[in-house]
Amino acid sequence: MISHAEACELIETPAPALDELLRRAGELRDRGRGRTVTFSAKVFVPLTTLCRDYCGYCTFRRDPGEPGARTMEPEEVVALAQAGGRLGAKEALFSLGDKPEAVFPEHREFLRRRGHRTTLGYLREVCTLTLADSPLLPHANPGLMGERDLVALREVTVSMGLMLETVSERLLARGQAHAAAPDKVPARRLRTVELAGKLSIPFTTGILIGIGETARERCDALAAIRDLHEKYGHIQEVIIQNFRAKPSIPMREAPEPSLDDLLRAIAVARLLLGSDVNIQAPPNLSPRTYPRLLAAGLNDWGGISPLTLDHINPEKPWPLIPELRRATEGMGFVLRERLAIYPEYATRAEFLDEALRPRVAALVGADGLVKDSYEHWRRW
Repeated sequence: MISHAEACELIETPAPALDELLRRAGELRDRGRGRTVTFSAKVFVPLTTLCRDYCGYCTFRRDPGEPGARTMEPEEVVALAQAGGRLGAKEALFSLGDKPEAVFPEHREFLRRRGHRTTLGYLREVCTLTLADSPLLPHANPGLMGERDLVALREVTVSMGLMLETVSERLLARGQAHAAAPDKVPARRLRTVELAGKLSIPFTTGILIGIGETARERCDALAAIRDLHEKYGHIQEVIIQNFRAKPSIPMREAPEPSLDDLLRAIAVARLLLGSDVNIQAPPNLSPRTYPRLLAAGLNDWGGISPLTLDHINPEKPWPLIPELRRATEGMGFVLRERLAIYPEYATRAEFLDEALRPRVAALVGADGLVKDSYEHWRRW
C-alpha cells in the first residue's frame, strides 16, 4: 500500500509512465485477489425516481408530474424480481431517490396509504417481500441512512451501499455539481459509511470522477474510504465511476474524464487501498476498454442484468456476459459469478443476519462464489 502523499503524486502520472503505474497496480491485485474477476447477476429495481437532491449530473431523479416520475408498487417489485430469478439473476439492486418525503406531499401520501412514514420504511417492506416471494437477495442503495434505518434494513438485505462520490466541499457551492443536493454533504455521507461499519454491514462505496473535483480530491476521497475500512473492515467493494455527459442534465457541457484519467484513478485506488479490497469500474460506462481496465487493477465488473437497464445511465447498455467472459479470459483471468455479498463476507456470520445465512449458503461454494452458474450465462 502507498501513502496519501504518494497517491496524490501518482494520480498525476504522465501518459508515458501510465503503463508502469498500471503494471504496479495489476501486480498488487494479483497478489491479493489472484486471477479471478467477478460479477453479480442482478435486477435493477428503481424503487422511486423522486428525490429531494438536484445533482448536476443526474438523469435518474424526477419531480412529481414529470415524465418518468414514479414509485413502484410492491407487486411490481415482486414481479420484476421473479422475472429476474427466472433468468438466473440473484441480486435485487434497490436504487432510489434520497428522502423524497421531505419535499413532496404526493410521496408522503403514497407512503401513508401503505402504512409508512419514510421511504426507507417502505424499502424495508419491499425487501422483505422480495425475500419471501422471489429467489433474489436484496442489496439496498438508498442514500443517507441513520443507525435505526441501517439496523432495520440489515435484517432484509445481504449488503448495502452509498457512493461517497467526493469529499470536496467546494462542489456544494453555487454552480457546482452538488449545489442543490443537501444529501451530498461529504461529512454526512462518511457518517453513513461509518455507521455501517459499526453495525458490520458489508458495504459498497466509491468515487465519481469528473464532476468538478481535482485529482488530489480523488485521492482524498479514496483515503477517507481506506481509513474507515481499516477501522471496521466492512468495505466490500469500491467503485471508480466515471461521469458521462447527457443532453438533459445541467452538466451536459462538462468534459468527461478521459480513459487515462479513469485508469489512473483505478490504479491509485488499488495501490492506496491494498491488495485485498474489491475494486470495480462499471463496464457499460467504458465499453471496448476491458483489457485496459483489467490492467489497471480492478477485480470486479459489478452488477450485470439480463433483464433491466442501468437506470442511472440508461443510454449505456450492459455488456453481454459471454462478451465480458471472452474479454476477461483473453487477459488470462477467470470470470466467476458472486452474490451481492462478496465471498469474504458471505462466509462470515458476523456480517450477515442470521435469517439470511441459509439462503446465502445454499447458493455459494466453499470459496463464497456462486455454484454452477454457467448455464445461465449461455442463455444471456
